[in-house]
Amino acid sequence: MKGVTKEQEAYLERMQELLKTRMASDRHRLNHSLGVARTARKLARTYGVDPFLATAAGLVHDWDKVVPADELVARAVSYRLELGDAPSKMLSLLHGPVAARELPELFPELDQSVFQAVARHTSAATDMTPLDMVVYIADGIEPMRTGKEIEQTRKMVGEASLEELFFNCLAQSIAFVIKKRKYLYPGSLTVYNAYAERLQH
Repeated sequence: MKGVTKEQEAYLERMQELLKTRMASDRHRLNHSLGVARTARKLARTYGVDPFLATAAGLVHDWDKVVPADELVARAVSYRLELGDAPSKMLSLLHGPVAARELPELFPELDQSVFQAVARHTSAATDMTPLDMVVYIADGIEPMRTGKEIEQTRKMVGEASLEELFFNCLAQSIAFVIKKRKYLYPGSLTVYNAYAERLQH
């Protein structure tokens, strides 16, 4: 399995330092991002995904989480993101696709797949790549997350397929939104139905 070279480790360390500066005022968000990066690397090694790309995407997946809501909406509009819904209804999801448009300027050496994984870690997609799924799952089960359902998902790692693990996390995310009586992005149901049908076969 492909490992992480010394040069890549050095690059990840530089990314981590920039992340610490970016999130200096939000220690909880920083620790979450570091936890996602570590979890993504472990998942990548378990499921045969490039651990460097997974770690990099994990580090910056919440890069724009510190951006004020009104500014996020303004950026989404200016980038003309095709969200399938009004940006103002998708505040909790915008930080992924917005950051994916901005991060290539900061980290031009990274593969485009990293930015796609960042974009998709909030709303997912019907054609998730293994890297996309690794980052999505890592965001849901990193060590700071608690709960019976999350513990059950962690136990599935290495036992279930990557698609099954992703689908389980997606279902939990949708159930959480419904339980909280919050607005549910219609695209999430599209993704859910696509994978529900796929896994039944």
